[in-house]
Amino acid sequence: MDTYSSELRALRRAGLYRERHLYPAHLHDFASNDYLGLSTHALLLEHAFEKVRSLTTHAPKASMLLNGYHPLHRELEEFLCARFGYEACLLVGSGFLGNVALIDALVRKNDILFMDAHYHASGQFLAKKLPNAHFFSHNNTLDLVQQLKNQRAQHPKGRIFIAIEGVYSMDGQVAPKEFYTIAQEYDAYLILDEAHSLGVLGRDLGGYLSYYHLKLTPRIIVLGTLSKAYGSYGAFIGASPQVVEFLCNRAKSVIYTTSLSLLDSALALVHLEHLYAHLSNYVSILEKMRVCCAQILGFSTPSNILTLPFERVQSLLNMHTSLLEAGFLCAPIRPPTVQKPLLRISLNVQPSHTLETLGALCTLLARQSFTCLRNGQILENS
Repeated sequence: MDTYSSELRALRRAGLYRERHLYPAHLHDFASNDYLGLSTHALLLEHAFEKVRSLTTHAPKASMLLNGYHPLHRELEEFLCARFGYEACLLVGSGFLGNVALIDALVRKNDILFMDAHYHASGQFLAKKLPNAHFFSHNNTLDLVQQLKNQRAQHPKGRIFIAIEGVYSMDGQVAPKEFYTIAQEYDAYLILDEAHSLGVLGRDLGGYLSYYHLKLTPRIIVLGTLSKAYGSYGAFIGASPQVVEFLCNRAKSVIYTTSLSLLDSALALVHLEHLYAHLSNYVSILEKMRVCCAQILGFSTPSNILTLPFERVQSLLNMHTSLLEAGFLCAPIRPPTVQKPLLRISLNVQPSHTLETLGALCTLLARQSFTCLRNGQILENS
């Protein structure tokens, strides 16, 4: 007898059953993290392929610390350092593995970790196993300061780590600027997960720091992904040389994992070069998309993530189906990923007619059974 059958039936009854879908290619994609639409540029893929085809090997073959560190990896790391001002950079297999490296390796016995309650699951599941980890209310600087004072008084020794996200994937909100100041005041390391903010925020699309016009410091550790706005796969950690060196020696998800795919590395590099050769165009279209949402829906987002909460899972699924029938793919996010079900709309640059397509989606949403409130929340009328 299959011991998981009853659990699967319960998930189906609750509307929480998940499965893989092959969605039709004609749908307008507002569900993925391909914010800049770079994955649709066939010519850029050709350029990446040419980079790899000229190499003597097209696979990384081993761990980065054995024989898997390739000149292409170094080229990408050097580009990221030059572009964003990191002293050192380390490629990792994914954002999940990057958070595993940071939380598992950096936080030592006498250290204290303070993590935002909405930080990504890849960091939370490890933090919850640490006796010296504490969660503060989401984006609540006052709660963080109070906990810092209490814990520092009890544990005067050791390093302090504060972990936040530049943009939170489940609400699209930007972390307050004050976290940067608090980290400096307490001489703390600031772990900044920029998965959903790099390539999206700031005058040069440089993420949280660019958005607030802040400078890098030796105690800022940036986790960025190549799989969101940059349209490839993998991730990187930008930090001081000492932090990168320590991760190479202690991070299990670096030491015991095959290094990043060479094609993904080449694709990320080509996409980044393209983005910064056409930076003003992308900055302009991203701003126009946010304005479009504001004009039609009555509220917008500071990032590229717009979320619409629902009271019931079934209502969310009905809306998802209705949007599919109209040609739009948006993401239905259900518990336990979030406390309450929500529809997540990713403001992705479309292959053509971006503003017209987004405008049509927003108009359709505005005509559905929703009432827009002043705070940007929406509730079901039915």
